[in-house]
Amino acid sequence: MRLLLDTHIWLWSLLDPSRLGPRTTTLVEDVENEKWLSPISVWETLMLAERGRVVLSPSADEWIRTELARLPFREAPLNTEVALESRRLRLAHDDPADHFLAATARVYDLALVTADTRLHRLRGVDVVPND
Repeated sequence: MRLLLDTHIWLWSLLDPSRLGPRTTTLVEDVENEKWLSPISVWETLMLAERGRVVLSPSADEWIRTELARLPFREAPLNTEVALESRRLRLAHDDPADHFLAATARVYDLALVTADTRLHRLRGVDVVPND
């Protein structure tokens, strides 16, 4: 399975795995599954660190680089098609990061793994709830 991890799923898998549901844990730990990450998740993580909502050491930049080098994630590039698709999607809210993540999942044909219930009923995107 090809999985795009929402930012919180990626962070929980590394910092607080107990927040992942049993199915999500199995999917994330399965070495046969491709795990993808969007640069938007890196950006969101940096924002969370700047606001003190997550503590990453020795610095957010170094933590991110270390984790990305350590774990086998594929990068889902942010490109023109993703940007265009982000505006075609009809989400019930205007969070730009969610628009980009959902568009990335659609463009790259990835299943978006998320605990965000606002994304669970998204049409045209394969969404895997955190359960």
